[in-house]
Amino acid sequence: MSAKIAVLASGGGRSLENLEERIRAGELSCTIGLVLTDRDGIGVLDRAARLDLPHLVLDWKTISSGGGGVDAFAEKAFAAIEEHGCTLVVLAGFLRLLKVPDRWLGRVINIHPALLPAFGGKGYYGDRVHAAVLERGVQFTGCTVHLVDNEYDHGKILLQRIVEVRPDDTVDSLAARVFEEEKLALPEAVRRMLEGLGR
Repeated sequence: MSAKIAVLASGGGRSLENLEERIRAGELSCTIGLVLTDRDGIGVLDRAARLDLPHLVLDWKTISSGGGGVDAFAEKAFAAIEEHGCTLVVLAGFLRLLKVPDRWLGRVINIHPALLPAFGGKGYYGDRVHAAVLERGVQFTGCTVHLVDNEYDHGKILLQRIVEVRPDDTVDSLAARVFEEEKLALPEAVRRMLEGLGR
């Protein structure tokens, strides 16, 4: 029986679809056991439904407004992840700080659209990252897959892929090339993690 992974996302779900395509092509020996989002009405839910993947919305505002904040959200999220039998958690465009319980440390990964530790931390996500890269004038950017601890974009780096920044780049053109590398990096990191976990 293949391992199950949980994918957490807050946006359109392109990385989710890429992972599912790799799974269906036989390039990854796992299944997506749960797609979890922090709000309703976003593209990743449409993709999950179209791909016939189990999905769940845990509304961040509702849960955190109850006074429990990140702890309450994490408790509900990991309860659902465990209920669905998942052994690895993949953050793929998940924009909240996920507090990882001790029992899950080393089994939660995130993909970030820059070469960490540069252009990381709270507020650095999506096009904001690429805009900052262009404003700084660096020659190279890329993507990073790292283990998740309880700080934004902080845990041990698992792999990185590099993209050259071109003189005529815009946020959109740079984002598109970085995403092409993300499509390679995330499945590879998942494969390595599953091998390491013996699944």
